[in-house]
Amino acid sequence: MEIKTGIITVSDRASQGVYEDLGGPALKELVASWGWETFAEEIVPDDLRQIQRAIQKQIQQGAQLVLTTGGTGIAPKDVTPEAIKELADKELPGFGEVMRMESMKITPNAILSRNLAAVVSNTLVIALPGKPQGAVDCLGFVKGAIPHLVKILQGVATSC
Repeated sequence: MEIKTGIITVSDRASQGVYEDLGGPALKELVASWGWETFAEEIVPDDLRQIQRAIQKQIQQGAQLVLTTGGTGIAPKDVTPEAIKELADKELPGFGEVMRMESMKITPNAILSRNLAAVVSNTLVIALPGKPQGAVDCLGFVKGAIPHLVKILQGVATSC
């Protein structure tokens, strides 16, 4: 199933051009390998309202899945989960639980991550770590549930 995907990198420094965004391109390459279309990419600073505007814009453009990378840690500037939660119609706690449990097998610091997923309108939004490998790994851990969930949100399937 092709899934229309938007990617948002959340990073003050990448949005200012201080360093190259590696997380967004890593996710784009991964979803392309699964046959999903990345139709929108954006880099925004660690700012709650700018994150929300980027998510809402991609949803208005028809995203079925929005992936954010960055801003899921515990630093004061890490506000991606809060931005998503304010927009959420429904939170999907299983996504974050699985991402943390599987990541704990790789690094003990995974327990500090605040990865999550939520339904915003008829779109699945997933907050992934900022490190490219962490973002790719975490998306891989939950990939199996995404196509069916997107079908439900699009009205193609009716139950879990």
